[in-house]
Amino acid sequence: MVEPAAGLSITKQCELLSISRGRFYYRPGEWPEGDLTLMEKLDELFTEDPTRGTRRLSQALKKRFELMAGRDKVRRLMRSMGMAAIYPKKNLSAANPSHKKYPYLLRGVAITHPNQVWSTDITYVRLHKGFVYLTAIIDWYSRYVLAWKLSTTLDRRFCIEALQEALATYGQPEIFNTDQGCQYTSEEFTGILTSNQIAISMDGKGRALDNVFVERLWRTVKQEEVYLKGYRNVAECREGLHAYFERYNTRREHQSLNYHYPAEIYFGDIVLKKAA
Repeated sequence: MVEPAAGLSITKQCELLSISRGRFYYRPGEWPEGDLTLMEKLDELFTEDPTRGTRRLSQALKKRFELMAGRDKVRRLMRSMGMAAIYPKKNLSAANPSHKKYPYLLRGVAITHPNQVWSTDITYVRLHKGFVYLTAIIDWYSRYVLAWKLSTTLDRRFCIEALQEALATYGQPEIFNTDQGCQYTSEEFTGILTSNQIAISMDGKGRALDNVFVERLWRTVKQEEVYLKGYRNVAECREGLHAYFERYNTRREHQSLNYHYPAEIYFGDIVLKKAA
């Protein structure tokens, strides 16, 4: 869509298409092999224990995998992957100080039915020669994954596409919860919510548990799918995640749902006696 030889500059074309210049210029396979290996192992260690900081991660790389990386290098790679100790993946959505922030609306609120609260987040997914970012929208009550998208950059476009797909397919929630990242505080994203009379809730800064259901989803996806399959490229990743999320929604028993499937709860075939 962006043509270098066109009359408009690359910057202007990207603005008109609502994509970042980074997304246009992105080329896969630009990371050194050694860094990709370190990132792969950092992802495993961080998913296992998100309280590890750069000091512990540097030591764990050495003890567990015989990989040498100082704290500065670990910190740089974590920043690229969107990881931060204690509260996982908040840096995937860096805040924009010019964007409006909304209060967290869910503290002490009983979740009692589908489409009461939806939530979203972004995570890093490793490939054989690189990585992509994954976003998903989940219904809090049923744990049903309503929509998901992949992107090679952290541009807000793929988050908006996931939101539009979820709304078009499943209607709208009463409350939509996100973190305070620029993907979610942008006027384009919040405007879709407000135009549909959806209340906007945003996690408190540094509060990992405010979006705990999506954090649990990421851990499950990585341990049950990503680490086992080892995707070679984006196409293989998309195909694998499509099959996984279909199984997650319709054929995977969830302990927190009394071993029912999310689809059974979301579509009303099963009514939980008590919200999990």
